[in-house]
Amino acid sequence: MTNVETLIVGAGISGLATAASIGKGADLVVLERDGEPGGYCKTVKQDGFVWDYSGHFFHFKHPDIEAWLKARMPGQTVRTVNKKSFVSFAGGRVDFPFQKNIHQLPQQDFIDCLHDLYFARLSGQPAAPETNFKEMLYARFGRSIAEKFLIPYNEKLYATDLSVLDRDAMGRFFPHADLTDIIRNMRTPDNATYNAHFTYPEGGAIEYVNALLREVEPSAVKLGEAVLGIDVDRKIARTTKGEYRYQQLVTSAPFPKLLELAGVPFDPTTYTWNQVLVFNLGFDGKGPKDIHWLYVPDRARSFYRVGFYDNIFDSPRMSLYVELGFPRDATVDVPAERERVLKHLRDEGLVTTQKLIAEHSVLMNPAYVHITKSSLAEVARVKTELAAKGVHSIGRYGGWTYCSIEDNIVEARALTTGLGLAKAWPLKT
Repeated sequence: MTNVETLIVGAGISGLATAASIGKGADLVVLERDGEPGGYCKTVKQDGFVWDYSGHFFHFKHPDIEAWLKARMPGQTVRTVNKKSFVSFAGGRVDFPFQKNIHQLPQQDFIDCLHDLYFARLSGQPAAPETNFKEMLYARFGRSIAEKFLIPYNEKLYATDLSVLDRDAMGRFFPHADLTDIIRNMRTPDNATYNAHFTYPEGGAIEYVNALLREVEPSAVKLGEAVLGIDVDRKIARTTKGEYRYQQLVTSAPFPKLLELAGVPFDPTTYTWNQVLVFNLGFDGKGPKDIHWLYVPDRARSFYRVGFYDNIFDSPRMSLYVELGFPRDATVDVPAERERVLKHLRDEGLVTTQKLIAEHSVLMNPAYVHITKSSLAEVARVKTELAAKGVHSIGRYGGWTYCSIEDNIVEARALTTGLGLAKAWPLKT
């Protein structure tokens, strides 16, 4: 039995930010079932290409966090980029957000969108309560904007009917716009969203993981050690290599997995999610320039988004990440999906004469959690009960929420500060 003040489950951004905030020399252990740290922020380097498990770009709102991380990335070129993103529509491209740029659509589509938006907003009728995400899209943007982009794109991403999601499932990350914004944008473009700028290191997202690791004692990180069970009353965690008695446990494991490990009864239908298959593809020649990612709502295309790593550092060979959403219980035929992706990239005009020379794929499961009324209520209730017993669940999966990577760091710092553990990296006041 190993006694430890703070036991951290998961060596992704949330777990490592927790450990870094507590600082070197502290009585802590980080458990990671995988053979390397990083979680979904791992980076693959192959044949001169640098890819992440998916498109992980940092959107900093806290300058102190950005400065702290950069200071721990010696010799690493970090570029801050003004995002250029578009929506594929009717054989052309529309600036993102779609709803603020309907004036760029073919004339009839523009008329349809503007007409439906106007009457959705100014009908004079009292607004009906929006009980789910799909209803919110129809009510706030009208039928045409919803059905031409917002619904098909998000159904491809979440791999589910949007009516099962809470109306605020994406929170501040959803690019809302009112009629005044949309009309003003026709003459004076302002397409800023929460991620209008992003930061990316030449070595990939793993460099942010490495920055956090520099503030954690290497001996404290136990790789290849999975948690098998947690006795929340006795404060003992059992792993594949032993047992730990802790005072505080911080975990970023998927919330239903935590409940299973802790023996907490729950209704499995409360927690749903989808899978995302990511293909990282390297080609021998350059493709489209002046674009960082493309949203693809067309249901005839297998992917919902394509990103261009090569346009971040202006490299001479096209380097893509391509994302496809699947239901959580789907059996994914990766070779078959690869062939579909390559065909659809050609159909989309993104690949023409270039030859594929390097590739990698990863299936993320879970990928996007489905935020519903029942999940919001249950997560809040159970997290409070577990926290009273010294178990703190954080991060996108631990909190069963939609958040950014920076949000994970902020949450970890706030938690350790609240527990009186933050010594190396306290929150600014």
